[in-house]
Amino acid sequence: MFRITSKEALFFDLFIQSAQCSCMASEKLEKLMNNYTEIDQQIKFIEELEHEGDHHVHRILEQLNRSFITPIDREDIYLIAKELDNITDDIESTAHRFRMLNVKAIREDAKKLGGLIVQCTKEVKYIMADLKNMKKSTTLQDKIIEVNRIENVGDEIFRNAITGLFASEKDPIEVIKWKEIFEYLENTLDACEDVANIAEGIIMKHA
Repeated sequence: MFRITSKEALFFDLFIQSAQCSCMASEKLEKLMNNYTEIDQQIKFIEELEHEGDHHVHRILEQLNRSFITPIDREDIYLIAKELDNITDDIESTAHRFRMLNVKAIREDAKKLGGLIVQCTKEVKYIMADLKNMKKSTTLQDKIIEVNRIENVGDEIFRNAITGLFASEKDPIEVIKWKEIFEYLENTLDACEDVANIAEGIIMKHA
């Protein structure tokens, strides 16, 4: 039977906090791409959320080091913590690319991927909230499937964006810039899917 103590529940609470941080960062990234003004200030907000995400990861790992008994496998706790951190890291890295690469305007495909990242991080947050009650949850598996679906949609947009970039962009510098940005956006969706896949594996272990 899957039971957890209040002390063990702290891991799940920290997962939720970390996922919430990713969710907020994704919303800030989408806002930046759709309202491409005051860029430095908007990037700063995302930086602060990334630092907050790092703090949550450190707390999870500290708790892991102190705990003799954990509610799920130690390696799964570690993997979830690192992948949640990767989501926020990739969001911050994307935002910084706009300033570093002197991007003047945001391409529509990037905005589409940004919207998918918002959707995906929300689903990840729901998954983390439900994971503690995995035995009773009636929606957890559906949320995991939805993350996989969104990531697949993102893959198609990414491939089309890269194809269009090389087919129509005449400036090689622009190709280099946007290829890198699109890859960071796609990596963010991949990190969301990684969290969902780890959660699915945990569910199977405790079925």
